[in-house]
Amino acid sequence: MDGVLQIDKPAGISSHDAVAAVRRALGGVRTGHAGTLDPFATGLLLVLVGRATKSQRAFMALPKRYRTVARLGALSSTGDPEGEITETGRLPHDPPSLPTGEIRQRPPMHSAVKVGGERAYRRARRGESFQIPERIVTVYRFEQLWRHGGERPGEPQTAAFEIECTAGTYVRSLIADLGDAYCMELRRTGIGPFEVRDAVAPPARGQDWSDPPLIALERALEMLRQ
Repeated sequence: MDGVLQIDKPAGISSHDAVAAVRRALGGVRTGHAGTLDPFATGLLLVLVGRATKSQRAFMALPKRYRTVARLGALSSTGDPEGEITETGRLPHDPPSLPTGEIRQRPPMHSAVKVGGERAYRRARRGESFQIPERIVTVYRFEQLWRHGGERPGEPQTAAFEIECTAGTYVRSLIADLGDAYCMELRRTGIGPFEVRDAVAPPARGQDWSDPPLIALERALEMLRQ
């Protein structure tokens, strides 16, 4: 069994959990994935099965598409709802200045980037002080879809954005760099030619997936060339 499964990861589980669920349902076949999603995030996760894991680098390099809802006028220590929230009332301009093209970006302290051989989020949770090197990423599209709230005193203001970017881009950092804002919701809607509308939920614990909706490896690689 060799190919690619399009999984719609729900909130509250890690990408590793989703991959492990697929592996169990397929009887222990070799599996991997083509790009981590944070536990709070939802959306498209490409699970590579069998020989497809040998092409992981090609799938990992595909551009990603996201939709995010941001809370404005507040800061999060992690850039998402799981962090310590500080209300500031300072709002980004409307419309905000949305950077595209090549940009320098520093991954969040609570990210899966390895620093000194260990995941950054683990060191951050221990309260350690460290620096994550900047990286150059490319943002192809960054668009504000709507902006709501803030008309009444104490009413939170939110905004939705669509983003298309290279692999390795942190949406949490893009939103935090707008000013006082953090990601409330984050959904990956596409990876290269693959779309979340074609994805399925991960198998339930104990489920035997005898006929998974697998894209054959040859077809998946052909899709990369189109």
